[in-house]
Amino acid sequence: MAGGWGAKAQGGGMLLALLGWISSCVTTFVPLWKNLNLDLNEMEVWNMGLWQVCITQEEGVVECQAHGSFLALPPELRISRLLMCLSNGLGLLGCLLAALGLEGWRTCEDKPGRKRRLLLGGGATLGLAGITTLVPVSWVAYNTVLDFWDETVPDIVPRWEFGEATFLGWFAGAFLAAGGLLLACSARTPSTDTPLAAAGHQGPACKILPHEHFIPKYWGNTP
Repeated sequence: MAGGWGAKAQGGGMLLALLGWISSCVTTFVPLWKNLNLDLNEMEVWNMGLWQVCITQEEGVVECQAHGSFLALPPELRISRLLMCLSNGLGLLGCLLAALGLEGWRTCEDKPGRKRRLLLGGGATLGLAGITTLVPVSWVAYNTVLDFWDETVPDIVPRWEFGEATFLGWFAGAFLAAGGLLLACSARTPSTDTPLAAAGHQGPACKILPHEHFIPKYWGNTP
């Protein structure tokens, strides 16, 4: 039962980790972190990401322009770029380490301790990738809320709102963290019950005969 649970936990953890890593990569590069609808021109929708700003017109035409300077960006966008790229790298590394430690792979089959360490390392790396995804997404979302409810800005000024990438990033971070936790929990130490079980199935021990049974039958007739 323990082995079956471990295999299912590893399969579910790898699935969640891969979904989280792919979602994190998509979140990093799509320009959908913030949305802005202009009241003066409702036919245009502005979308902002970490790398560029795009304008979507009513006809479906999309025009994108990259941010002019990295240093000119707000602090949350600059740090979010670095953290999201770090998250993508950690997610890939965690998936590779965890894959080498899975029970179904032949790698290090004769070294269960090494497979366990690989699985634990992969799970921890995936958990760290989840944190480095949740932090920038939540930071940008927090600043978006502050700017939206800023009373010092006139009401006629358009406000940025949450984009689709914000929600995708939250799901990605949760998937990475949950997958890493499952993989780390499935890395159990080799069972020590096997020798005891084998001993329990052994035949009955040989009975020690009394001392007199070892005396030859005709000992007393020996001249």
